[in-house]
Amino acid sequence: MADITWEEPFCAEGNNCFRIGTDTEGNAYIAVAGQEEHHLTDSRNALRALIRDIKAGKADHLL
Repeated sequence: MADITWEEPFCAEGNNCFRIGTDTEGNAYIAVAGQEEHHLTDSRNALRALIRDIKAGKADHLL
């Protein structure tokens, strides 16, 4: 398993807290804080696009 560097949790009001991580091989990870062993993996570009859409209000229901 890749060595994942996790960022501090992001917590939306009244919702679960999520953590975003990256590894040295160009993969990005997202997981519910405290459950990092059950993460989703994708490219950094895909995760970056997801975050941009969330910040733009296109997918705010995910958080």
